Amino acid sequence: MPHDTGINHDVVVALSVLGVVGQVLIGLALVVSALALAGVRSPLHAVRNLLWGYELWGAFVVASVATGGSLFFSQVTGAIPCEFCWFQRVLMYPLSILTLFLAARGDNRGARYLIPLPVVGAGTSIYHMLIERGVITEPKACLLSGGGCSTNWIAREDFGYLTIPTLALTAFLLLIGFLVLASTGADETEDEAATLPAHA
Repeated sequence: MPHDTGINHDVVVALSVLGVVGQVLIGLALVVSALALAGVRSPLHAVRNLLWGYELWGAFVVASVATGGSLFFSQVTGAIPCEFCWFQRVLMYPLSILTLFLAARGDNRGARYLIPLPVVGAGTSIYHMLIERGVITEPKACLLSGGGCSTNWIAREDFGYLTIPTLALTAFLLLIGFLVLASTGADETEDEAATLPAHA
């Protein structure tokens, strides 16, 4: 059973607030992307200039908070990770280490090789959310884990639609955004370098 303390409640609230902030950022990113597709590229350039050089550090912060949050839920509050929680952890935990190495080296080109991890993680989170909401029948493997895959461990905090898989999906989508920005930034840097005069 989860251990209820004031500190635990405050941490859950903080993680939930971060999740909502992340979802707002994702919504803004979608608007900027839609505008870019429609030919209005100035907001996209503004975002690129704002984050230039910090994309991998942003990815590291997101992955680290998600990793720490998942460990907090299981090791401190007593929430038992289900089958799909473990799948999401397997895809998230390496990112908190790999993004740090790439950020420290400034290796934006390496970001493109990490993108499959959050993409698969986002798909897993969506599938897990569908199980939680009863859209998909809960697999038998879930029933073997404590509480099952449909258990909402933060329901008692009354955060409405927010659940652990929802927070995981938010983190994976943010990671996709940061890694795509980092990898496209690497391409732009290469293009600029290729146009330099031979004596430069």
